[in-house]
Amino acid sequence: MLFSLMVLLCLLLLGNGTVFAGFPMTDLKTAIETAGDDTQTSVQVQLLGTQFGVPLKDVPWPSNISLANDGFVCPATTIEGSVMSVCCTSDPKFKTNITLDDGFLPRQNGDLTIMYDVIRTYDSSYWAQVSIANHNPLGRLDNWKLSWDWMKDEFIYSMKGAYPYILDSTDCIYGPQGKYYGQLDFSNVLNCERRPTIVDLPPTKANDTTLGLIPSCCRNGTILPPSMDPSKSTSAFQIQVYKMPPDLNRSQISPPQNWKINGTLNPDYQCGPSSQVASWQVVCNITHPKGVSPRCCVSFSAYYNDSVIPCNTCACGCPSNTALTCSATAPAVLLPPQALLVPYENRTAMSVAWSALKHREVPNPFPCADNCGVSINWHLFTDYNRGWSARITVFNWQETSFPDWFAAVQLDKAAAGFEAMYSFNGTMLEMDGVNNTILMEGLPGLNYLVAETDGANPQKDPRVPGKQQTVISFTKKNIPGVNIAAGDGFPTKVFFNGEECSLPSIYPTSNSNGKGSAMILSTLLAALVLLLIQQ
Repeated sequence: MLFSLMVLLCLLLLGNGTVFAGFPMTDLKTAIETAGDDTQTSVQVQLLGTQFGVPLKDVPWPSNISLANDGFVCPATTIEGSVMSVCCTSDPKFKTNITLDDGFLPRQNGDLTIMYDVIRTYDSSYWAQVSIANHNPLGRLDNWKLSWDWMKDEFIYSMKGAYPYILDSTDCIYGPQGKYYGQLDFSNVLNCERRPTIVDLPPTKANDTTLGLIPSCCRNGTILPPSMDPSKSTSAFQIQVYKMPPDLNRSQISPPQNWKINGTLNPDYQCGPSSQVASWQVVCNITHPKGVSPRCCVSFSAYYNDSVIPCNTCACGCPSNTALTCSATAPAVLLPPQALLVPYENRTAMSVAWSALKHREVPNPFPCADNCGVSINWHLFTDYNRGWSARITVFNWQETSFPDWFAAVQLDKAAAGFEAMYSFNGTMLEMDGVNNTILMEGLPGLNYLVAETDGANPQKDPRVPGKQQTVISFTKKNIPGVNIAAGDGFPTKVFFNGEECSLPSIYPTSNSNGKGSAMILSTLLAALVLLLIQQ
């Protein structure tokens, strides 16, 4: 097995580490079980990579090595010369509740699971059903793309319910498959890539006798969270796979490895190796890789301040060369409320004029755009003794619409007072054992966030984003000490279609409101003094 050491080191240093799983030998047996056979009690993984900017004699050590299997304790690593080693021992305190009487592992839990079920098998081929199930209440996939690695030169002959992203049998014709299956008509073969990418079919193919008629298929790649619609939280398709020697018998089947699934504007998923559970199961969990920018952002505004705190500069990333055009580090300039309705390229004049009106300095060069396809404005609408309200507006700046969209906000202290949502469907969700998340989606028939369109006169009018808006009301009953304007009325996390959005680091201030209150208080005090003098 040959892996890139450079990739391994980057993941160890920047992420949560890289896990190696055995294939095709998934288990290491004891010396007693194998009569001292080293080929069954040990395994070697060879790494080859390139280093940049380090001395020639430098040794490329990983930051840590440990055994990921449950029931073992691994101390700190030791280094002697060019060898890094660690001695892991059984954990005497570990107790497992897993029994393997039938030889299969129990089903595992995760944000998203993929089942690879063999439903029909022949000597040289088999049919498998691939089922994708979403278990995360905020997880979602749009236009999903699923990929894996064939480990033994298998190839895809036909499919139902989905299709390869690339239709090409060239690798088979000029490879070992073409030599072995010399009489096979490869013009009917769908895909011969070692790492194919599979995409979903449109709903129009759901009842197609050739490509459809698979339950949960043909949904245009949309998998909703179960909190929105459990019936749309799964996707499935069937695949006919041809095998290669020496695996030409009905029982010899090797599952694909190195699974990866992603969508358009969705969370990142990291999938583990397949495990045999009287079938093969792949478990994927939502990850937040360091250095990866969000794809949506949030702006804050409030009734007591006439300026809007916009999305952060480069909230969703910036071009690498911005030196001549804009500043990637300058803070975003406060905006007038109407500027939220136009694209970033049409806001400059508005923001400069607004800064001049408010006697604020404008950075030079001007801050770069947020570069987000979706932005959300959270506006603190009212705040009174017994309750408060907020207005949320979702803007779509992309050329792609979002059917069945959803958003979610976390309010650490004030969520318990959620009362009603007037233009969206709103539901309280429990996340990680805490009941502080509000899920919102469009009403039936109105849950389609349209794409950005041209203005009435494209020659002079700015483009118009797709947008939807609602007001949310809250009560302060049984929530002692809540201070809405000080920050309790603003979300600590915001999600759109499962993707966590970038948030401003500051809240709107109530200086102007405070000045007005001070003036009123001064007037009342003056009137009181005058009254006392007259008496």
